[in-house]
Amino acid sequence: MVDDPEEGMLSWDESVFKNEHVFEIDYVPETFKHREGQTQSLTYALRPAVRGSRPLNVVVRGPPGTGKTTAIQKLFDEVGAQTSEVRTIRVNCQVNATRYSVFSRLFEGTFDYEPPSSGISFKKLFGQIAEKLVEEDRVLVVALDDVNYLFYENEASDTLYSLLRAHEEYPGAKIGVVVVSSDPALDVIDELDSRVQSVFRPEDVYFPIYDQPEIVDILTERVTRGFHDGVISRDVLEYVAELTAESGDLRVGIDLLRRAGLNAEMRASRTVELQDVEDAYETSKYINLTHSLSGLTDTEEALLEVIANHDGEQAGDVYEAFHDRTDLGYTRYSEIVNKLDQLGLIDADYTEVDGRGRSRSLSLSYEKDAVLDRLE
Repeated sequence: MVDDPEEGMLSWDESVFKNEHVFEIDYVPETFKHREGQTQSLTYALRPAVRGSRPLNVVVRGPPGTGKTTAIQKLFDEVGAQTSEVRTIRVNCQVNATRYSVFSRLFEGTFDYEPPSSGISFKKLFGQIAEKLVEEDRVLVVALDDVNYLFYENEASDTLYSLLRAHEEYPGAKIGVVVVSSDPALDVIDELDSRVQSVFRPEDVYFPIYDQPEIVDILTERVTRGFHDGVISRDVLEYVAELTAESGDLRVGIDLLRRAGLNAEMRASRTVELQDVEDAYETSKYINLTHSLSGLTDTEEALLEVIANHDGEQAGDVYEAFHDRTDLGYTRYSEIVNKLDQLGLIDADYTEVDGRGRSRSLSLSYEKDAVLDRLE
């Protein structure tokens, strides 16, 4: 009997996915593997809050895609399920990169509605949050996720100072801070003002890059929950894990599985093949680039585009092209260059220039087309 050529084909109403949401970057897995030590350290720091006391402050460090945000979210969910006397609020500092915007999110999390869009000072905003905590005798635990963005905007010290000194102005206010940094080059403590260093004294929790066996274990569970049986073979999964390990970012592997599945569906296939993975990797390998670009302002995007078109040129020459486009001054230009450098989007290296001494040359850290395509 001849095999039916349509047997391995999907019909219009079929999918290789059992639950595609499993492959979303913000999905919180039911089981959180290979981070037991870090979770235990975080639990230790937050345990006093459940007993009604101020928790220990924490610095959570590690490269992107190492489980930091998931660990915080799972712990906050557990605290919320255990008691209503602790309010936990996670602030995405890539989106909220100023002290005022951070406290606007804290206001929203405290009152369950947004503050007025204008006409309210920081002092009043802060005061209403603190007074509400004292009135309800609640402990507030704030997670400043991607706090490195507050440092890039020189807002970190003021933000932390306000949080850590709240009890002095509002006796009875109990606030703990979890600072989460994804910038390996950033020394959070050293970069803070001395007035903040004297009161911060955090616990340190480090999240290393997952090794390949750990990646295989984590992705296997995602495959089991997200795909129908038999969609991905062990060989294909091992290949995905290999590419993920090379990138050092678990998010690459998770995104890669989803895109490879979509590629299989485009072929109306019931199985994901190696070619589906290879095709998907051309997009998935840039997930950290996409994440970094998503937080840029229009002006910052404009400078990155100028650098892309003047790759490797001296900072002064790049500034002339940037100024022609935006009319901004050199001081603001220099601030944006430093931020793009800190984000790892560009390399701003000092070189010796004949007749001009030391000068910075600016070049992209990624392929030009990859950057420009994502700026469109």
